[in-house]
Amino acid sequence: MLNDTPALRAFLPWAGLLVAALAALLVAEYRRSAWGRYIAKPITSTAFVLAALAAGAMDSRYGQVLLVALLLSWLGDVLLLSYKPLGFLAGLGAFLCGHLAFAWAFWVRGADLTIAFGVLAGLAVPGVLVGRWLLPQAPKKMRVPVAVYMTILSCMVALASATVAAHGGALLAVAAVMFYFSDLAVALDRFVRPGFLHRSWGLPLYFGAQILFASTVLGAI
Repeated sequence: MLNDTPALRAFLPWAGLLVAALAALLVAEYRRSAWGRYIAKPITSTAFVLAALAAGAMDSRYGQVLLVALLLSWLGDVLLLSYKPLGFLAGLGAFLCGHLAFAWAFWVRGADLTIAFGVLAGLAVPGVLVGRWLLPQAPKKMRVPVAVYMTILSCMVALASATVAAHGGALLAVAAVMFYFSDLAVALDRFVRPGFLHRSWGLPLYFGAQILFASTVLGAI
């Protein structure tokens, strides 16, 4: 349980804003309201960035690198408001850089490399299976970028597990796994079955992961 601190009290209103904006975003997605998406999604994304700042992200090297990762996620969210292929590729690039920044943050925090390699090896099997099923359904020009993205995503999850093994803080691993599955929802939505179905669970997983990541700079995980 988190101790009551000024940082926590500053963090909680932004977490509340995220929940409210996420609810509005899900309604907009369900109603297929473009304007609703354009308003609600940036607000939801901005909330997790401001939550991290309120929690004290600038007070530690880990927090600073994590903030960079969250800002890249924010950029990816904005870019993915477009459903055009170029917008998707740009968003993919922003999130790829974001995953690298998250991995860097976990490295800065300290990581058990034996655990990292073990988790990465374990993720190789589902990664290959998902790739063999998913990639043929993606446009040819996107297959290599998506494959690279999947690899970097697995590395991020592995390093999240490795820093938890070294220093504790299970929320980091939970958030990383949530992020992993939310990205699967994005791929299913883009390449398999567009519509509200995959967004209905992918968006809560994604934004839940971001606010959990933001909370980790409170230092009580």
